[in-house]
Amino acid sequence: MTVNIIIFGRLTDIAGRALTLENVADTNQLVKELHILYPDLADAKYVIAVDKKVVNENTTLTENSIVALLPPFSGG
Repeated sequence: MTVNIIIFGRLTDIAGRALTLENVADTNQLVKELHILYPDLADAKYVIAVDKKVVNENTTLTENSIVALLPPFSGG
């Protein structure tokens, strides 16, 4: 199973703008894999969106899920 990850803001300095991971079943596993590949992400603050919806709990990923890593943001 292929999961596409798009990375935004300051997080691109750590992991680039996009990447693809194989055989990741859910967002908990995704975070573990990302922290192994990019240890600095473990100290970064971000939220995860799956298919354009922010998720706050473990979420199952499907073939070709699009995951976004979003750093904190503010607006005015």
